[in-house]
Amino acid sequence: MKSKTDRRPNEILRKESLAPAIVRFEVHAPLIARTIKPGQFVVVRADDYAERIPLTVADHDPERESITLIVQIVGVSTRKMEQLNVGDAFLDVVGPLGRPTEIRKVGTVLCIGGGVGIAPVYPITKGFREAGNRILSILGAKTKEMIILESEMRAVSDELYITTDDGTAGRHGFVTDELRRLIEDKAKVDLVVAIGPGIMMKAVCELTKKFGIPTMVSLNSLMVDGTGMCGCCRIRVGEETKFVCVDGPEFDGHQVDFPELLKRSSMYAREEHRAMWDHACRLLEAEKKLKKARRREAMPKQDPKLRVQNFDEVALGYSRESAVREASRCLGCKKPPCIAGCPVDIDIPAFIDLVRHEDFIGAIHKIKEKNSLPAICGRVCPQEEQCEAVCVLSKKGQPVAIGRLERFVADYEFKQGDVRIPSRPSPTGKKVAVIGAGPAGLSAAGDLAKMGHAVTVFEALHKTGGVLVYGIPEFRLPKWIVQRESEYVAKLGVDIQVSHIVGRSSTVDGLLREGYDAVFIGTGAGLPYFMKIPGENLNGVYSANEYLTRVNLMKAYLFPEYNTPVHYGRNIAVVGGGNVAMDSARTALRLGAENVYLIYRRAREQMPARAEEIENAFEEGVQPRLLTHPVRILGNEKGWVKEIECIKMELGEPDASGRRRPVPVPGSEHRIEVDMIIVAIGQGPNPLLIHATPDLKLTKYGNIVADEQTCKTSKKGVFAGGDIVTGAATVILAMGAGKRAAQAIDAYLRDGTW
Repeated sequence: MKSKTDRRPNEILRKESLAPAIVRFEVHAPLIARTIKPGQFVVVRADDYAERIPLTVADHDPERESITLIVQIVGVSTRKMEQLNVGDAFLDVVGPLGRPTEIRKVGTVLCIGGGVGIAPVYPITKGFREAGNRILSILGAKTKEMIILESEMRAVSDELYITTDDGTAGRHGFVTDELRRLIEDKAKVDLVVAIGPGIMMKAVCELTKKFGIPTMVSLNSLMVDGTGMCGCCRIRVGEETKFVCVDGPEFDGHQVDFPELLKRSSMYAREEHRAMWDHACRLLEAEKKLKKARRREAMPKQDPKLRVQNFDEVALGYSRESAVREASRCLGCKKPPCIAGCPVDIDIPAFIDLVRHEDFIGAIHKIKEKNSLPAICGRVCPQEEQCEAVCVLSKKGQPVAIGRLERFVADYEFKQGDVRIPSRPSPTGKKVAVIGAGPAGLSAAGDLAKMGHAVTVFEALHKTGGVLVYGIPEFRLPKWIVQRESEYVAKLGVDIQVSHIVGRSSTVDGLLREGYDAVFIGTGAGLPYFMKIPGENLNGVYSANEYLTRVNLMKAYLFPEYNTPVHYGRNIAVVGGGNVAMDSARTALRLGAENVYLIYRRAREQMPARAEEIENAFEEGVQPRLLTHPVRILGNEKGWVKEIECIKMELGEPDASGRRRPVPVPGSEHRIEVDMIIVAIGQGPNPLLIHATPDLKLTKYGNIVADEQTCKTSKKGVFAGGDIVTGAATVILAMGAGKRAAQAIDAYLRDGTW
């Protein structure tokens, strides 16, 4: 057998068939093996084309640095797991996730495992036994051959009972039959723990509620990321909507809305059998005729009728000739206001002058003195609100297309294969941990590496880029560009570790104890907001985070080549007026929707989205329903969306934002027939890291309090910037925060002053 040092991450050490279509894996995962607790789970992906599957850790061995996973083979992604053998490795094993079981001494605990649910109930049973409780256990399955872990459960139980649907082992019947007999025949039961199929847990809870016995269930819900970012695992518990991955997976079974749970569990059954989306389509080759001299060069784009049928980039980029013509419009101001308008302080006139003289490589090197992600910024940053907004030419006409020129030289460098890495300075001996590989984190990491510090970036997802990869569609920002820019940061000397969740796999305090001299938090705003209206938990209602993550990061638009399904609605409502709403609506059209309605409670002039994105969306066929506000969602008898009820609005007096406040018009209620709804009304800070760092000062909204200029937090040695501090904002503002943080961290590391 290999020594522990020779093993690969996520390598399969042992594989065993426990029952038909149930496989046990022992996996090399040192960090998880050291930190996992009963009740917690991991998210596993077999390969780059597979879905992320949540699996409860059935056992762990810190000495062997391994965890045990038990997988039921039910779909394409789990079949891929089954095909892996000893010596192979899972692509991703992320965790530990979820809240651990509250193990305590309560008296007599009755543990029930149904089918593959026996696997997650085993470590919980073991924990309660070690806490000094008397343990009664019931294992249930359809047949004798489907009973798993019988010897392991018997070893941690005072009494063990088996039931099978067909009577081939134990008693003939269901676990509830045995449960009722035990309750009526035995001494008082103080707590019931039930894990298994939803219908089984529902039946157990209905029975224990009659007898007044507290009951805990563990929910294995629909899930994309496992960190609370997508919101797809939401379920109603009591009077609140909970996220299974963050608030659970264990809940008071008497409070769980099981009818809703069972309906939501069927959400993707149809899509699992859909054919791969054919996204290949010819691009529009001819550019539009040049406009009059001194006017801004138009950006060539795919024709709306063609681009709505594919996920290829809409904007095609400047040609060499059009870039030179556009650069020649720059006045070369002696006191250029555009630099002050750039959050990362690029010397804009200097790089544009190099473009004008056709020194494109020189131009990109000038940009990279301040910006490590130019191909990204040139595509998605709102230059019209920043550097271009203060361009002198904008006073009497159109500003220089600064963002388009930045994109051009970045793409030119890549096409020439002339990507140069600056020489590394002498090491300072200082170590910095950067949490989050989004715009803020990558920007901070790149600058710190160029200052000579050893930098490690910890990213929760399996790809770097943060919102750049999960939130922005391929037709706006191709993911190979994000990968290219991330690789450039890595070549600066930055160590990037993906699938590492700070707040679960490690903590901020732990990183500081492990020798990191400073920590930068750039985790963004990834917790979706919902409208809090009736019907929001119906099947077919998505957060924009879940929808775009499935399509972008998990590549659901290439299903079934990639095994992450997404619901393909025919009539879709998108609620919101920002860039995320535009991205969601345009994506829905490309996935074949017949009608996409954009529901926004204000007028077009008040929409926060970029004007370019609004124009593109409406060109492609998105149907605006402006001055309209949702009040409830109606569903059919199977729990699927069928209508959204709205009320008309009119603009009243300005509110705190300076925009005129929308006011309901009495009697204007109406319904729109839809079979899918995407909620894109914003997002807040993800709680995982924050909850694991209790001494960080937060705002009332849950954002980290940090100095605007230095990014210092209330905790010594810890800095924060980007959306985790400001709330959802722009890529370039997050990058600016990352740069300011890098400068402040460098000063702190050199003189120790806080």
